[in-house]
Amino acid sequence: MKTSLLLVLPFVVAPLFAQQASSVEGAENDPDHIAKIADDAIWRQELSDIAEVRTFRYTGLPKGTGRGNPMILYAYSFIPKKLDRTKKAPMVVMIHGGVHASHISGGPANAANITRELLEQGYVVVAPDYRGSTGYGAAYAKAIDYGGKENDDVLGARDWMVERYSFIDPKRVGLMAWSHGGMIALFNIFLHPEAYACAYAGEPVSDLLERRKYLKSMPATITESAGEEAAKDDEEYKKRSPVTYAAKLTKPLLVHGNTNDETVHVSEVRNLVQALQAAGRDFQFKIYEAAPGGHHFNRIDTKLARESREEIYAFLRKYLKP
Repeated sequence: MKTSLLLVLPFVVAPLFAQQASSVEGAENDPDHIAKIADDAIWRQELSDIAEVRTFRYTGLPKGTGRGNPMILYAYSFIPKKLDRTKKAPMVVMIHGGVHASHISGGPANAANITRELLEQGYVVVAPDYRGSTGYGAAYAKAIDYGGKENDDVLGARDWMVERYSFIDPKRVGLMAWSHGGMIALFNIFLHPEAYACAYAGEPVSDLLERRKYLKSMPATITESAGEEAAKDDEEYKKRSPVTYAAKLTKPLLVHGNTNDETVHVSEVRNLVQALQAAGRDFQFKIYEAAPGGHHFNRIDTKLARESREEIYAFLRKYLKP
């Protein structure tokens, strides 16, 4: 039985890969693209019992600094099968972390489980794979704009969903993200408050000058996005740091941090909290003390993680009213 399965799989996967690769620049030489196709099947296997699971393409700002053609972007949509489409429904924009990563079902981010939890509460979910994400070819990954156009990509996915589905209430759209995704969520709630009702940012990258201190070098993602010379400029770091725009907050925000997080040090989160407090902004935050799991403490399957996620869901319910 095992032998026949191995013989069948290449014939099942290869045509699908060929079809997908034809529409993604450089994907034919990208092993991440094969993994992406396999994970797409897992998404449908995990959630097809409760949701309509789809991928879609939309356009965003051109690559680089030029006026070229709009860049084609990729995203996932999840719509509860039991949703009453005659009524307005809330939506959560879920943003993956990891920078050069993507919206995958498993791993420490536990995305499939969290997406299910949101669907069970009655939310539509959209998950953009913004520029710089993996699985769509080298050119797509190299189009990274860390702290820049990736923020617009997420807003664009939100707008596409609202335009495409009349049952989505544009006044009840929230953001939910961790790590680098939390950074993008902060940028969106700070700079585009008209588009969102609230945001949750878990252990968000917040202050790149602080980040440079404890990394003891320039993050490669800054160099990729801004170039060698610009990446040496403190002003470039400030421009690409959510903490710089903290005073612009006008919508409800919940922030979580963890003192033993080795990926996003708690000092970044505390700098964000202090900036929001200094600006007199109204927001909620909680710093967990050495919560087991470090950077992923409330995305895993522990009692503490479930309790922490319930804090998040209670916050979202208050403003999105599923």
